[in-house]
Amino acid sequence: MAQHYKDLIAWQKAMKLVTRVYAFTDAFPRRELFGLTSQLRRAAVSVPSNIAEGQARFSH
Repeated sequence: MAQHYKDLIAWQKAMKLVTRVYAFTDAFPRRELFGLTSQLRRAAVSVPSNIAEGQARFSH
């Protein structure tokens, strides 16, 4: 069992998703910065955050 959330393949893939979403949304129009861009980025960041939180719960 992984001792740290960064060792989890799911977390590593989720971080790649975050990187890709940020790169993809960089091309969005500036008028979307606080709309769709922000929503997509927050959703992407929540995935690895939730994985890390879940790992912390089950590692104690």
